[in-house]
Amino acid sequence: MVDTAPATSDAVREALVEHDAPDRLVAQRGLFGGPSPLVSDDMYVRAETGRAHRTRTHLRVERDSHLTTNTYFGRFPASYWQRWTTRTEVVVTARVAGAGRIRLEASDLEGEARTVATHDVDGDGTVRLTGRIDRFLDGGALWLEFETAGAELEVADLEWSVAPPERLRPVAVVICTYNRADDCVATLTAIAEDPASLQTADAVYVVDQGTDTVESRPQFAAVAQTLGDRLVYVRQPNLGGAGGFTRGLFEVTGVAGTEHANVIFMDDDVLCEPETVVRLNALANSTVEPAIVGAQMLYLLHPDQLHVGAETADLPLLAAGIAAPLALTAENVVEEQQDVRVDAGYNGWWSCLIPAEAVAQLGLPLPMFFQWDDIEYGFRARAAGIATITLPGAGVWHADFGWKDWDDWHRYFNLRNAMITAALHSDFDGRQVARGLAAQLGRYLVSMQYGLAHTLIKAVEDFLQGPSVLADGGVAAAAEIRRERAAYGETVRHPAAEVPGLRAADISISSAAPPPRLKRLVLAKRVLDQARGRTVPHAVGIRAAEASWYHVARYETAVVTDASQEGVRVRRRDPEAAKELTRRGARACWQLVRRAAALREEYRAAVPQLTSRENWARLYGL
Repeated sequence: MVDTAPATSDAVREALVEHDAPDRLVAQRGLFGGPSPLVSDDMYVRAETGRAHRTRTHLRVERDSHLTTNTYFGRFPASYWQRWTTRTEVVVTARVAGAGRIRLEASDLEGEARTVATHDVDGDGTVRLTGRIDRFLDGGALWLEFETAGAELEVADLEWSVAPPERLRPVAVVICTYNRADDCVATLTAIAEDPASLQTADAVYVVDQGTDTVESRPQFAAVAQTLGDRLVYVRQPNLGGAGGFTRGLFEVTGVAGTEHANVIFMDDDVLCEPETVVRLNALANSTVEPAIVGAQMLYLLHPDQLHVGAETADLPLLAAGIAAPLALTAENVVEEQQDVRVDAGYNGWWSCLIPAEAVAQLGLPLPMFFQWDDIEYGFRARAAGIATITLPGAGVWHADFGWKDWDDWHRYFNLRNAMITAALHSDFDGRQVARGLAAQLGRYLVSMQYGLAHTLIKAVEDFLQGPSVLADGGVAAAAEIRRERAAYGETVRHPAAEVPGLRAADISISSAAPPPRLKRLVLAKRVLDQARGRTVPHAVGIRAAEASWYHVARYETAVVTDASQEGVRVRRRDPEAAKELTRRGARACWQLVRRAAALREEYRAAVPQLTSRENWARLYGL
């Protein structure tokens, strides 16, 4: 039996109070190396000429060298500080030894550099440089340049600080995990072993929803000892990411005196840059009004690549992960800089700070299990006047989205929850939404992705049930969609050398032609050819990047590489399945057109109850 009793201890309750502010608030540290050998140190400090020796907090610049912190983690995002706070200057301090010149540089909207201040080092001491935060409203950042000639220069304990608020807000980090015990312990350890983030966090919640528990790992005892009374370990049934992260909000905002607390969500499977905790919390302590402050996502398999600078969603199209105007996307951040300030529509919960004032005003997140819960909350916050800030230079490394196959049970929640979010925060034109869904369904069917077609239809059918579909937090839906998808053979991934029913020599690669210009005409032809059995009879192999509907549909059997590159899916033409799914899909889309307006009102009316503490307490069994 899982214990779901209230988890916050008396020691944590006493710690989650506002604190006296220090003389200076550390906005960010100047780090010279990453938290893992997988990460290039050039994301922190880069040699323009010459050489340097870099550790996490110490830099030794050799003779006749030039180094810059005009890097992803090395820049101070001055534009965001000018836009969202009233701070007018930032002070950079560091311990130095040796000889050389240190320059404080600034950029503008176009990335053009200018020198703000300089200091010539000759011997041991402390450097202090001041930069005005006054000419960055549309874009720009600050950074340091280190230059040496005939001697070496050492730099350590570099900090960027601003004037503090009157009081510091308490902060709790919440890590939600499900059967990723090793990953979770690694993330927890990264936070616990980093002095600055450990000093920042008043409480660290681990919400464990799995059967392979975090507390079963030997390393957990060590990290628990380091965190001491600050660690709160919660076991509960699996309610998805929404239920796990919400438990942290539920616990923190249920403590008396936490009206101004900051709650930082952190995924369990990220490569954590603990400095991100410091930077998110510093900005959140300084904004004129409480705001959601989120970190950016960097790719775990390609650590120097940024997912997107800031995101928004197109609700009528049920499309998320859209780059905000002028935001960088899929760029190498060693080579590209984010000088233009952009506004986010929402921030993913891989690492995101939510102020307690948002919960007081908006309620808790919706019990969506996962997918679009963060998007819905961001849109709800924006409608209530609470901004979302995606902060450059605050980031964690997360599994690359492009290496996750779209044909997965997660797609059910992606579609269903997208429709719920659209019903809550847009005009929700049922005819427009149904057209988009029908187009997707057609592509899935002609691509012989019958399980994915079933997933889409079930998402629509369950959305049509109204708010009652969220009554159990998505537990039943998660089990059902996985069970139902198992009936479709192409949802199963196989080793490439062991494709059932086929010999290795039977499968040769078939490359795709360029995309057709007359897509509707080609789609009609592919549908007609499949219905008449006019497809290439022998099996072919198709690369993941070329698995477009117009190519796959030509064949009777297609062995398609999974997007993960870990195996293949076997798609086989099944006319009967196509007919049945077409009938079901048409029926569901017609019901959506007919009932869209009524469903929009039903979901909106249910939000206060669904997001209430009482509802979440019921789901947690409290």
